[in-house]
Amino acid sequence: MYEPGYIALYRSGELKRRADALVTRLASCDICPLNCGVNRLAGQKGFCRSGRNPVVSSCCAHHGEEPVLSGTFGSGTIFFGNCNMRCVYCQNFQISQDPDTQQANEVDSHILAERMLYLQDELHCHNINLVSPSHFVPQIIEALVEAVPGGLHLPLVYNSGGYDSLETLSALDGIVNIYLPDIRYASSENAKKYSGVPDYVKHNRQAIREMWRQVGNLRVNENEIAYQGLIVRHLILPGGMAGSEESLKWLSKTITPEVTMSVMSQYYPSHQAVNIAELSRTITYEEYAVVVKEMEKLGMENGWLQEMDAPANYLPDFTREGHPFIAPDTDKKI
Repeated sequence: MYEPGYIALYRSGELKRRADALVTRLASCDICPLNCGVNRLAGQKGFCRSGRNPVVSSCCAHHGEEPVLSGTFGSGTIFFGNCNMRCVYCQNFQISQDPDTQQANEVDSHILAERMLYLQDELHCHNINLVSPSHFVPQIIEALVEAVPGGLHLPLVYNSGGYDSLETLSALDGIVNIYLPDIRYASSENAKKYSGVPDYVKHNRQAIREMWRQVGNLRVNENEIAYQGLIVRHLILPGGMAGSEESLKWLSKTITPEVTMSVMSQYYPSHQAVNIAELSRTITYEEYAVVVKEMEKLGMENGWLQEMDAPANYLPDFTREGHPFIAPDTDKKI
């Protein structure tokens, strides 16, 4: 029977040691590449607008993730509030970029541990899916230290925008089972303009290389449920703003053509994008076809392509009680 590596790290005391070291770093925060240097332990807040406690905006069984994550019972998704990026088109803007509404959702690490166990024991989810975790890594590992003696044994999914620190990722080696990063841009200029962060391409590519080193390509069990490995998500943006072809070439050459991909067509001009001319429309079939053709050319055959249907179906609403999603994703295998 598969046992996540974090359980052995707990038994040896290493998990607690890493949690303590990560929490210490909050005193002059360098948890993500922004290196704000604020004292989050004292309540100071930097770019991510987050202090000592994690912010949990939603906790649910998500049936719209990739099939190997959602399975039959759903992916045990914990949506963290705030973010270390400021994407002008963010579909989760209700929780990522509105700090006033997030104060009521602050919890401590004990409650976060309870949420993990609830997803496992009450909802019977296949994994614990940590969405936008980059700015709350210390708090997550603190919670894990409490959740393991409570019986937690599900794989951990690190579902990030891909703007992650190498030092922080190294502290997750052997803890995270499945990495699910975005490769959002091939241009740091576009990343700065549309997501508000510097040097995205450098940090993103370093992060994906490290994630690959830690977990390798995707592995699934006899029920086709993932238990370890890397899945790289890529959202096609209108007008080629994402640099899809360049990013795919980099992945094929630097990682492997066999890397598991999840290519998404669901872009919708959410949040501020409706007022930005180049981002104020959905993608075209022609733009979608260019990406599909490039994947075929590179021999990238593992993963999923989201079909070109009504993107509005994918928009979450975090004011809905219980579950922010109306309809699951529709993906076809590559």
